[in-house]
Amino acid sequence: MTVQTGLRVPELTSLNCDDIALGDDAAVQCEGKGRKQRAVPLDRPVQDLMRSWLNERADRGGDPLFCTRTGRRLTRDAVAQRLSTHVSAAVKVCPSLLEKRVHPHVLRHSCAMSLLQAGVDTTVIALWLGHAGVRSTDAYVHADTTIKEQALARTTPVTVRPGRYQPADKVLAFLDRL
Repeated sequence: MTVQTGLRVPELTSLNCDDIALGDDAAVQCEGKGRKQRAVPLDRPVQDLMRSWLNERADRGGDPLFCTRTGRRLTRDAVAQRLSTHVSAAVKVCPSLLEKRVHPHVLRHSCAMSLLQAGVDTTVIALWLGHAGVRSTDAYVHADTTIKEQALARTTPVTVRPGRYQPADKVLAFLDRL
């Protein structure tokens, strides 16, 4: 859920079962930094996972959505430990993960980069992640070389020879008449 929603760990651990809405307007309601409330939409696969999870949790409205065996909220360390367990299992399929430092905040960055690569405007990404301002998303734009390559591809037509632009005589004559 964190990769799709981009929630911060404290936002994730503070969720209650009744903060999840499923169906046509599926979303997770959370309280971010500065006690700002926001709703983040849930796609179909995450809805399906959450539906199963809520059934397992017996959909106990005000209870923590993610909890320990004793029913207490997960801590930041507990989230990191669970992620580490899953990363260790994923290494078998994706050995390059051994070279990476995967921690819970990386999932938030993954969400932002996925949105950016899908063409979502940075102002929407800032709202999605609960950033105070749009400038917080600048780092994602700078980090994505694919976007830069796409911009370059749009500005340099393939048929143009490299070099300095030389306008045709007709263009120069027109400009001289102005």
